[in-house]
Amino acid sequence: MRFTRALSAAVLLLGVAAGPAVAGPSPSASPSQDGGAPTEAGTSFRTATEIEQGQRATANGSAGDYLYWSFPADAGQRPTVRATVRLPESHAPQTWRIDVYDGLRRRQACQWGAENRTAAADAATLELACVLRTVRAWSEPWANDPLPGTYYVRLTAVRLPTSDLGVPVGTEVRVDSKDAGGAAAVDGSLAEPLVPGVAVSSGRDDGEGEDGEERGAVLSAIEPEDGWSSGWWSDRWVWTGAGAVLAALAGIGGYALTRGSGRPTRVPPTA
Repeated sequence: MRFTRALSAAVLLLGVAAGPAVAGPSPSASPSQDGGAPTEAGTSFRTATEIEQGQRATANGSAGDYLYWSFPADAGQRPTVRATVRLPESHAPQTWRIDVYDGLRRRQACQWGAENRTAAADAATLELACVLRTVRAWSEPWANDPLPGTYYVRLTAVRLPTSDLGVPVGTEVRVDSKDAGGAAAVDGSLAEPLVPGVAVSSGRDDGEGEDGEERGAVLSAIEPEDGWSSGWWSDRWVWTGAGAVLAALAGIGGYALTRGSGRPTRVPPTA
């Protein structure tokens, strides 16, 4: 009877531990609801146009220009950057390239995707893609792992004939992320995400505004939908709890099988 009660309590505990994994929200960003998609791109890291994940950004430019966008990526996300270049009716073969940089402006290699492609002379559009590695919450200083913060997208033509220099082109960029789950969880986290201005935002500024208030650095206006480090919950907690429950059940079952039926009967001594 005691073994049956213990087994029922363990099963109930396992159900409670596994419940949040089903109902918990995914940290992947959803498309923007305001409908105000950006229609221009920046020309450097400092002037990069901010976009949200799931938002389609467009821009018109000239072949040979550097076009920049920036987006937020949190721990546990695996961003995928897609870009489309609309070429003029007549042009020579062109090679376009898409590069992604993290908050420290380190170029992040693509796991897979066509990040560098050449458009034929009769091609009207050119599609590029870059799937990054999973963003880690913490990394060693010497490592080049992607960390939470602002990421920069640079789109440009790397092999351009002189005859096509400056011809008008249209571009479209979209960023989506996939949740990597508890498999990407690490023991540690950054104090602050790597966004522009975060290093001096909490310190004092030498200058003051007209009203006497201190002036601080302007932080990036974009962040994940649920805030930074929103993916602290992962299925890693569920598997840890399930393992503890199974270990407890194994201990209870082993005790019930080996303890016997109680005290042994006293055998009277022989004469």
